[in-house]
Amino acid sequence: MSFTGTDRYVATEDLAMAVNAAVTLERPLLIKGEPGTGKTMLAEEVAAALNKPLIRWHIKSTSKAQQGLYEYDAVSRLRDSQLGDGRVGDIGNYIRPGKLWEAFDSPEQAVLLIDEIDKADIEFPNDLLLELDRMEFFVYETGETIAAKHRPIVVITSNNEKELPDAFLRRCFFHFISFPDKSTMEKIVQVHYPDIRKTLIREALDVFFEVRDVPGLKKKPSTSELIDWLKLLMADDIPEEILKSRDPSQAIPPLYGALLKNEQDVHMLQRLAFMARRESSPN
Repeated sequence: MSFTGTDRYVATEDLAMAVNAAVTLERPLLIKGEPGTGKTMLAEEVAAALNKPLIRWHIKSTSKAQQGLYEYDAVSRLRDSQLGDGRVGDIGNYIRPGKLWEAFDSPEQAVLLIDEIDKADIEFPNDLLLELDRMEFFVYETGETIAAKHRPIVVITSNNEKELPDAFLRRCFFHFISFPDKSTMEKIVQVHYPDIRKTLIREALDVFFEVRDVPGLKKKPSTSELIDWLKLLMADDIPEEILKSRDPSQAIPPLYGALLKNEQDVHMLQRLAFMARRESSPN
C-alpha cells in the first residue's frame, strides 16, 4: 500500500515518492521546508492513508533523546520506600516508557513523528542513531532489551533552525517540501474550502503571492496563514472585487493580520504604499 495523499492533504508527486521510498528503504524520512508547509500534517496523513496508529513526539529545546526511550523515576521510588510501599521491590514500576518505546511496543506498525528535531540540542540526533538503526535499546535498570515488534515508519521534521549531524543525515531519506506554486496552492485551498468561489481563490492567491514576493520580508506568509486569511475573507464576506481592484498605493491587504506576523513587515508594506502614492501623485 503506497501513499499518494489524502482527501485532506495534497501531496505532490515528488513528496509521495519520498514517503514511499523511505517506507521501502526502512529509513527515517527527514522532512524540511518553510514553517506552515504541512510537515507535521504529513505524518498525520501518512498514518491515516496507511491505516496505522500515529505516535507523536514533539521536541522542545529541553528535550533529551533518553526521554524518547524511557525515564527512571527515582524520586517516586525513594518516596514510596519511605512510605513502605511494596511496589518499590520491582524497579519496573518506576520506568516510564517514552515515545520510541511506545512505537517499538505497538502491536502493529506505527507511524512515529519526531517533530521539529532541530529545536533540541545538537547532540540530540546523534543520541538516537543506534536506536533508529537497530530498532532496539537496552534498559539498564531492569536489564531488558526493548526491540521493535514492527519497525515503525519514522517521520522527522525540521525547520532548519540548526544543521543536523552528518552521521544522522546519512541514515535518513531526505525531502525538502518546496513552497507550492499557484496551481498546487489552489488545490490545497479547495481541500480546506470546497465551496469557496473560484474567483475569490484566484484574486486572493494573486495578492498572497505578491506579498510573498516583496523583497526583504522578515517572515513570508505560509500556506497555513493563507488558509486562515481566506477563512476571514469568507467570514466577513469580502468581495473579490476589493482584491481585484487593489491599488498599489494600498499595499496592505485587508485583514493583513492573518498574513503578516511582525511589525517590521507591516511597516515595509506601508512604506511601499507611501512610495507608490508619491510616484502616482501629480507634481
